[in-house]
Amino acid sequence: MTAISYSRPRSILTEIASASALRTIALLALCAAYIQGPVTKIADFGGALAEMDHFGLHPAAFFAVTVIVFELVASAMVVTGFFRWVGALALAGFTILATFIALRFWEMTPGMERMMATNAFFEHLGLAGAFVFVAAYDLTKGAGK
Repeated sequence: MTAISYSRPRSILTEIASASALRTIALLALCAAYIQGPVTKIADFGGALAEMDHFGLHPAAFFAVTVIVFELVASAMVVTGFFRWVGALALAGFTILATFIALRFWEMTPGMERMMATNAFFEHLGLAGAFVFVAAYDLTKGAGK
């Protein structure tokens, strides 16, 4: 009886997983909310101002513009590899901060809205963890590799 060799499928999977195009697509997916959000805020700046007011961030215009620029620049850093680790850690910190501001599920009454906010809270923690992982990988393997 011969042993099954997993080297061939593993080799193919390694090639696919390490492909530059797939890495770029994965990084774009990771940054999708930080690209879509600013685009939406630019298209509806009045809505962006209302969002900042809703979360008590004043002056609203300053915070809206700052968030737009920050998210686009940090996302570009992650996707392009230009100081990827800096952009990834910045987005991780931003995500944690924004999560504690926007998803205060512990202050909500029990029900569907609280459950949805709780799920979103922990999903955002996972997203922040993914950015920390990207930064750690980038620092240990070298930017752009």
